[in-house]
Amino acid sequence: MNLKNLIKLFSDLGCSKIYVKELQKNNNSKQQIYIASGDTQVLNLFPAKNFLAIESGVRKTISFHSLLDFSWLDQEGNSYPAPHSKFILYPDYPEVRFSGFLAGCKKAPSEILNNKVQGRFLFFGISDNGAVYGYAVNPEDEISQEFKHMQGLEKQGVLFTITIVGNKVIKDPKTVLLDELKRIRNKGWIDSKRLNKAGEIQDCNAPQCGGYTLEAELGIIPNGFAEPDYLGWEIKQFGVTNFERLNSSVLTLMTPEPDGGLYVSKGVRPFVHTYGYPDRQIDNRKNFGGIYKSGILNTKTNLRLIVDGFDIDSQKIVNAAGGIYLLDSKENNAASWSFASILGHWNKKHAKASYVPCKTEKEPVRKYLFGNNVILGEGTDFNLFLSQLCSGNIYYDPAVKVFYEDGKERDKRRSQFRIRSKDLIKLYHKSSVIDLDNL
Repeated sequence: MNLKNLIKLFSDLGCSKIYVKELQKNNNSKQQIYIASGDTQVLNLFPAKNFLAIESGVRKTISFHSLLDFSWLDQEGNSYPAPHSKFILYPDYPEVRFSGFLAGCKKAPSEILNNKVQGRFLFFGISDNGAVYGYAVNPEDEISQEFKHMQGLEKQGVLFTITIVGNKVIKDPKTVLLDELKRIRNKGWIDSKRLNKAGEIQDCNAPQCGGYTLEAELGIIPNGFAEPDYLGWEIKQFGVTNFERLNSSVLTLMTPEPDGGLYVSKGVRPFVHTYGYPDRQIDNRKNFGGIYKSGILNTKTNLRLIVDGFDIDSQKIVNAAGGIYLLDSKENNAASWSFASILGHWNKKHAKASYVPCKTEKEPVRKYLFGNNVILGEGTDFNLFLSQLCSGNIYYDPAVKVFYEDGKERDKRRSQFRIRSKDLIKLYHKSSVIDLDNL
């Protein structure tokens, strides 16, 4: 096995991203493998899932555990599941560690991972279907020597990044992305379209087709595991009327359903009957809507949103059992999202994102024109999301209704957290606006 063959092996398994960690002497199965410190953006690099708040130790501290669909590879390319592999986020620091990666695996590289020497490397291959593959090497192995001589690799925290298309390493994904966005910009008006799972172009005639059209131009095939991705960059579009004014649009960040409160214990219909209001135009229909910003009372529903367990000054979670709450005047929990549940939704966003403005024409056929000023954000993490929620820049904007149809009571629900385009840069450690016309 050499580096070229390893990259091909990852590529054949559907991996377009490889993250590489140089292991320290104390990186082993007992002490876990340190992946990130100071922020949580590493969790936006991996398809972690089902975050659970786990209490442990004498002090009963709570950490967030997320299982990975992780397997070890051998030199022949065979894979061996490691069913107890997980990421552990310690929010007090914050710090993320990789754990459980040897337990229950028939053929794990135990000798390498318990070899307490500097200069070992651990390769993570991230597949398009959400699986993660690992390969470990000792300092004297050929792959270690070859990797040390690779030049110009991106680095995110302690992880080196190798981007691959086919078997080819892409040295500067950002430049490739911007070149593609400029090509799309120069095409002018583009008929609305989308790709199906087979990569075939289909007509698209719905309000969300601007995003689908941009994805189709980039060759992004929907996979359902994360936000649309191109060379590791999340791709989002937002509607504008003027390409020189990017600050007035509103974007939906995510749409998580509550996991606590009356909304869950009694159900969405009792929730709306308790806190909703009659529709002004449609009989026998009740709505629950409005804008909910941290600490501000919504006078229409008499609910206020609070974030419990996050310290805005230190920008850290101080109570991992906390969450986001909608409280009524008697401090009853109307609806809530635990940190563990909301973290699972935030994890689907990529650590790097490109936001592309576009104009829309609906007649005679739907078409889109993509703008020149593109917002780029690099390095997001969950604490930044909570910080912006506490400051009111991110807000809850639901559209829930209960109505009667064919003599039966029915409901429709949409729970969404939104942000104005002018505040997008506050979700990232590094941000910029690139004028494609000047490239």
